[in-house]
Amino acid sequence: MASAASSGCGLQGTSLNKVVLPLRIGCPEVARAGYARGMNSPKLLRGRPVPGSSWCVFAAVCAFSVFASLACAESQQFSTPLMRIEALGKGAVPLDGQWQFHLGDNPSWALPGIDDATGHDGWEQLKADSPWGAQTHPNTEGYGWYRRHIDLTLAPGAPSDVTLLIPAIDDVYELYWNGRPVGHLGSFPPRVDFQSAIPAQTFGLGPVRSGVLAVRVYKVPFASNDDGTAGGFEGVPILGSPQAIAVIKDSLDYKWLRGQQSRFALTGLYGIVCLLSFFAWMRDRRQRLLFWMAAYALMPTLELFLNNMRLQVSTILITFLVQFAIQLREISQWYVLIYLLQLEDRAKLMRWIKVIAIGSIIAGAVDGSLGFSYSLMAKTTFQIADACLTFLILPGEAIPILLVLLGVIRRRRLDSARWIVASIALLNDVTYAVSNISQQGERFTHWPLAGWLQNAHVTVFGNTIGLQLVLRTALFLAIVYAVLRYAIDYRKRQNALEREYQNAKEVQQVLVPEALPAVPGFDLASAYRPAREVGGDFFQILPMDGGGALVVIGDVSGKGMPAAMTVSLLVGTVRTLAHYTQSPGEILTAMNYRMLNRSAGGFYNLPGGPGGSGREADDR
Repeated sequence: MASAASSGCGLQGTSLNKVVLPLRIGCPEVARAGYARGMNSPKLLRGRPVPGSSWCVFAAVCAFSVFASLACAESQQFSTPLMRIEALGKGAVPLDGQWQFHLGDNPSWALPGIDDATGHDGWEQLKADSPWGAQTHPNTEGYGWYRRHIDLTLAPGAPSDVTLLIPAIDDVYELYWNGRPVGHLGSFPPRVDFQSAIPAQTFGLGPVRSGVLAVRVYKVPFASNDDGTAGGFEGVPILGSPQAIAVIKDSLDYKWLRGQQSRFALTGLYGIVCLLSFFAWMRDRRQRLLFWMAAYALMPTLELFLNNMRLQVSTILITFLVQFAIQLREISQWYVLIYLLQLEDRAKLMRWIKVIAIGSIIAGAVDGSLGFSYSLMAKTTFQIADACLTFLILPGEAIPILLVLLGVIRRRRLDSARWIVASIALLNDVTYAVSNISQQGERFTHWPLAGWLQNAHVTVFGNTIGLQLVLRTALFLAIVYAVLRYAIDYRKRQNALEREYQNAKEVQQVLVPEALPAVPGFDLASAYRPAREVGGDFFQILPMDGGGALVVIGDVSGKGMPAAMTVSLLVGTVRTLAHYTQSPGEILTAMNYRMLNRSAGGFYNLPGGPGGSGREADDR
């Protein structure tokens, strides 16, 4: 393969670590230089010029210049740029500029001797600073090859080994130097696996000098929300000494870590709220709002761990887990809103929410698991399945909006904190739903709305804070405040009920006889164990003048202090009537008359009605 140095048509740079691309526009100058050296004076014969010889020489020179220009132009049309890196010391050089590129897959393209000149057999030139989908091949999946011809010389005393840094390549790639494999990330079909959102990778090339760096790439099929601009290089590779590459990698990692400070801080807050809510729910499992609050705060923590910790594990597995976590986050938010807006008393609504939640989890899990079938189904089948499952998931994003509207329609008397939650939830979910819906099929529709919403951000100390992050954070803080208010009010109500129960228990203990009277011919014993703190059952054993005993057993609906006061009223009435008559029928008739319209919506039940018929005396 001819290079610029061998043809004599290129310019060569001599500065340290400087990359100079060859220029092939100087061939006519070579011709003129030859003329100046050997044809700058007319030929003389015997002391006088030959007639017409100047015109012959001039015509020959012009013809030679024309043919040299045409040959150089042809060489330029089917040439491959050579990147010269001279006197490389302990620094590094970005491999920017034009790379030779070809779609498809051919193992021979890793070899240094093939003809990859631009325009020959489908070879073209692309830059490495952006994917091929953002340059000349949008919506293109499958294989692609990059090649770069490099001529490297080292400075005196420089390390003999060279290291290559790859910022990111979408999705699977394999590196070759002069046809020799030097590294890879992921696995190619038929068992596709890849890693994304990971740190820059480094590969030791050894003591390389001149040759061809070839990169084999495989782009997995696009999902329903891809814009079609991915594929191949996402950043310029860097070549340098091992020490320089290590410094650059540390700098990139530090820059990434600095840009994640706000996200880490917010996620730490999510984790604290999750733990506090979970422990509070464990103390009192009747507070279901606290359980769903714990689940709601757990999911963003799980998403950060899977998506933003740069785990070098299978992206297919991470996608499945993240999709599952997103569905659980959405469902948790539904139930948090239901309990905050006091909609849990609507049985039909709760049944529908349960059915939709189960369907969303199943659809999300199946959608997230599609990546495991990259090798089992055709590209079109995969994309149709992804679109159908997404169509089943997207309606669930409107559930929070419907819940807020239902809460407004019912006009419940809610405190200001809950209405703040409803307002922010409405704004957040409308934005989230619009962004997700507009992303579907974006590579065909080219709708810019999702891009506008995602690119609306500010940068604070290297941290990118987008609109969705602001709204989600505001919603989270509003929910935390509302749940805290709820927990405080709930604890106050519980303390009041506990005091009421304690007072009612004390009243009841006074009314239950501690010592039973002696009745000739009978051995009497009793045990009273209420099912809850205060029971509505009562009994009395009253001795009779004839040597017998009047046994009264009753039950009062309700609980707490009202039930205890009703029991005290009944016991007092029974004891009073027992002084005047010992007939059960007369006592029940008189009690029914006196207790009429005093039960405050409850009822009392005494065994044995008037005349001993055993019917209930039920007054409401």
